[in-house]
Order: sequence, then structure tokens, then C-alpha cells
Amino acid sequence: MDALDKQLIQLLQQDCKKTTKYYADQLQLSKTAVYERIRRLERTGIITDYVALVDKEKVKRDFTVLCQIRLVQHTKENVLKFEREVLKLEEVSECFHVGGDYDYILKINVEDMKSYREFMVTKLTAINNIGNTQSSFVISEVKNRPSVYI
Repeated sequence: MDALDKQLIQLLQQDCKKTTKYYADQLQLSKTAVYERIRRLERTGIITDYVALVDKEKVKRDFTVLCQIRLVQHTKENVLKFEREVLKLEEVSECFHVGGDYDYILKINVEDMKSYREFMVTKLTAINNIGNTQSSFVISEVKNRPSVYI
């Protein structure tokens, strides 16, 4: 990856729906050169996906909870089973296996506190091997950047 690849990635992360001509103009390259760079970045796995970000309030998922989870046992089987179950939960937008007092941190988006309680009672705590949980409720998002600048 060279400096132009990095600039191109930054432009794509700002708005990946612009035309190849737009990126070419910004980078002072030909459309073909930009197209080939994008394809190479995709082929090599540097660019992994393109997504549409939605307004959480408009889709009634603006109640955000960070839930820390401690497993009862840390066997390979239990860890993998927990992770497989979490992948099925549509309310969980992010899951991190972490070190420290807890084993996982989940980012959960639901409509409101009532919805979160329902999620906890019927879905999350139904997963075996959860020792305990601690929930923190987001008051406001100060910074939420899905981009990774390099």
C-alpha cells in the first residue's frame, strides 16, 4: 500500500458512493487507475465490505447499551458456543472478546429500556455459561466513527 492507496481509502470511508471519476479527480489519477486500485484493495482483503449507515432513531434502535459479560467457565467449547449464539442476536451490533474483569463487551441497540429488559430476559440470559453481566446505558455518542484511518 502506498500513500495514494491510503488517500483513496480515506475518501471511500468518507463516502463510498461517489463516482470513480470523483476519486480520480481528487487523487489526480485516471479513472482506470483508481478502479484498479479499488479492485486490488478489495481482492487483497484490505477493503472488506461496504455498508449503509442508518439513523438509529429513525429505525427505533437508538437506545444503546454496553453490556459486559463474564463467563462461568473459559473452556474452548464454552467460548465458541457463546460466540456462535451472540452472532445470532440481531440486537447486538458489536461483540468484543476482551481481557480484564469481564470476558466480552457487547454493543446492543434496542428501542428502549423495556425492549432491553425483554432482550436480556428472553435472549441474552438464555445463553448458557454466562456468569454475570453489567450494563451501561449510553447517554450520548460523543464520537462514533466506523472508519479506520491509516
